[in-house]
Amino acid sequence: MTRFAELQHRLFAESSRSLLLIFQGMDASGKDSTIRHVTTGLNPAGVHVHAYGVPTQEDLEQSYFQRHWRDLPSQGRIGVHNRSHYEEVVVTRVHPTLLKLRGFEVSAANESFWQDRFEDIRSFERHLTRQGHTAILKFFLHVSKKEQLKRLVERLDDPEKNWKFEISDVRERLHWDDYQIAYEKAIAATSTSDAPWFVIPADQKRFARLAIAEIVVNRLTEMDPHFPDAEVDLEKAKSALLRT
Repeated sequence: MTRFAELQHRLFAESSRSLLLIFQGMDASGKDSTIRHVTTGLNPAGVHVHAYGVPTQEDLEQSYFQRHWRDLPSQGRIGVHNRSHYEEVVVTRVHPTLLKLRGFEVSAANESFWQDRFEDIRSFERHLTRQGHTAILKFFLHVSKKEQLKRLVERLDDPEKNWKFEISDVRERLHWDDYQIAYEKAIAATSTSDAPWFVIPADQKRFARLAIAEIVVNRLTEMDPHFPDAEVDLEKAKSALLRT
């Protein structure tokens, strides 16, 4: 059993705390494959992975935290969010017209508006760590523009990867610099001791996976989950079992 699997086993048995892993990054930064590799070998009963796409109409009619709140890990579990509430301070910052879908005027998207959202995010994550006994780690997979192009072209050239390609990948690449600024501002404003950000160089997938696994294992080691004490008299239980 690997160290990660051992710690997850203890966390699951302890069943009093949880761990939330948030992954963000540009298209083709390797979020899916990184999550798959990092969680390989863990007990699937104790790991819940959620990938978030475009909000539904129902999502838009609620707080943007709602669908992420609904998928938070219960005690003893590790939750993995592939994209997250940070889309609301990254994608919407690059494309402020999307705010209309939530009833905001585009003119409202000034710096004060984004600072208010950063404050809300910090409060949301602080609440989880203080009241929900949830440790939070956030990873930004930082892929270079050149490497992203290489990976997107591979999706077009490889029949087994064609399904991953979307025409929006081309459109969003035109906003590369805007996305870098949006991520930089979001990470700087919301990296806290309660919920730190880790910017992971992602051009080399193997390095990214190893770095993230090490960070997660170190955090679980700090949490030091323990097996709970038995709720029965073990000797009596064994004696009764042997008489059956």
